[in-house]
Amino acid sequence: MKCVSLVIASFVLLALSSCKKIEGPGGSSTIQGAVYIIDKNAAGAVITEYFAPEEDVYIVYGDGDVSFDDDVKTSHDGSFKFTGLEEGNYTVFVYEDCNSCPSGKQVLLYPVEITEKKSTVDLGTITVIK
Repeated sequence: MKCVSLVIASFVLLALSSCKKIEGPGGSSTIQGAVYIIDKNAAGAVITEYFAPEEDVYIVYGDGDVSFDDDVKTSHDGSFKFTGLEEGNYTVFVYEDCNSCPSGKQVLLYPVEITEKKSTVDLGTITVIK
């Protein structure tokens, strides 16, 4: 009976120690930043600049994903925040206008690594050309 209990205890300990939470929700970390728009006319001259309210910001959990896992809209002051994240690798991205791109948009990618629990990674200001 002692051997069976020891084997079961060893199996449970091994199973629990091999569990590693993957990137995504469920953690205690945050990725934050702000989106700043530079609005240009067709000639390339700056019309206006401002921190963007209601701008879409996307996040991909882990490496190798081809689609986004979550998105937020920026606040009135252009700030955004992804909260409750596990440690790991992420990619935050936004779209900007692109006259030479077939879709009219190009993606701006920002790789991020969260290395500690309860940490905040600040991307600073992301500048988007419109």
